[in-house]
Amino acid sequence: MIAAAGPRAEPLDERVLVIDVPARATRDARVRDLPSVLARGDLLVVNDAATIPASLDGRAADRRVELRLLARDRDDATWRAVLFGDRDWRTRTEDRPAPPRLDVGARIAIDDLSATVIALDVLSPRLVVVRFDRSGAALWSALYRLGRPVQYAHVAEPLELWAAQTPYASRPWAVEQPSAGRPLQFRVLSALRARGVDIASLTHAAGLSATGDAALDAALPLAERYDIPAATVDAIARAKRRGARVVAAGTTVARALEGCFAAHGALVAGEGTTDLHIDGSLRLRVVDAILTGLHEPTASHFELLQAFAPLPLLRAAYAHAERAGYTNHEFGDSSLILAAPRV
Repeated sequence: MIAAAGPRAEPLDERVLVIDVPARATRDARVRDLPSVLARGDLLVVNDAATIPASLDGRAADRRVELRLLARDRDDATWRAVLFGDRDWRTRTEDRPAPPRLDVGARIAIDDLSATVIALDVLSPRLVVVRFDRSGAALWSALYRLGRPVQYAHVAEPLELWAAQTPYASRPWAVEQPSAGRPLQFRVLSALRARGVDIASLTHAAGLSATGDAALDAALPLAERYDIPAATVDAIARAKRRGARVVAAGTTVARALEGCFAAHGALVAGEGTTDLHIDGSLRLRVVDAILTGLHEPTASHFELLQAFAPLPLLRAAYAHAERAGYTNHEFGDSSLILAAPRV
C-alpha cells in the first residue's frame, strides 16, 4: 500500500475496509458510512488525548540532536524520551545517524530550555530520562513554543500541530496522534448517535510508533498511562448487558481497556499504566471490534489485529486493500474489524 502523504481535505470520504469476522468477509465503505455499518446499541469508545509538540531540536555534546518525548512522569518536569541524531523527519528514522551517547548529568540545550539526563534505560542508550529546568505552566509554554509534532518521512510537508489532533482532543497526553480517531468528525459522530450508537471516551497517552532503533522498536509500545472515566465503565457495562459490541476507536483504546482488565480482573474507573502487549494469543475481555489504520503486515500493529481476526482473513483483507488502492499510515485509510459481542 502507498503511504498517505498528509491530511486530506474531507476525512468523511476516506475509505474504510470492513472486515466481518463471523461472516469471514470484507467490504468497502467510507467513514461517512459508519452509521450504517455499526449497529444500534453498539458503543464506540474514543481516545480524547490531545497531541503535544513532542519533537524538540537541541544540542548535546556539541552535536545537534532531536529529543522526542515519550512519556511524562508524575512530576511533569521529568520525562522519558528518545534521542535522535542529526537530520530531521525528512530522513527515515532507520536511516538517521546515531545520537551521541550521553551520560547521566549531560545537558541538552533546546534554545532557552534545558534538559538534564538523569537516567539511561537498559534497552538502549538512546532511551533516556530527562528533567527539564522548569515545570508547570513555564514548561508547557516552552514546549509549545519550541516543539513540533512528531512526524515521519512519508509525510510530505512539515505538520502543523492542529493537523495532528483528533476533532475531540482534550487533555495534552499523547506524543503521537491517536490517529484512528482523526477522521471521526463531529458530523459522523452526530450521525452515529442518531443511529443509536453510544459514544464514550477515555484518555490514553499514545506513545511513539517507531524510533529506528531495532531494540527499542521491538519493545514498543512501552508502558503508557490511561484514565478511564466512571461514565465509560458504566457505558461498557450497559453495552455488555444488552449484548452489544464495544468498538475501540484505535489501538490505544483497546490497550487501555484490556490493560485495565488484565491488571484488575475487571474494568475499573481511574488512572493507571499498562504495558500490555496485545496479539493473537490474548483473549480479549472488553473490546469486540476495532476501528484502526492500515499498516504493514510486518508491524507490531498487525500482531495486535490478530486478537480480533484470524490471520488468513487479515491477509486476504490486506491483499484486497492493496489491489483496491487503499493508503496506509496515520493519514491513510482505515479498517474496521467486527467480531461477535463478548458478554
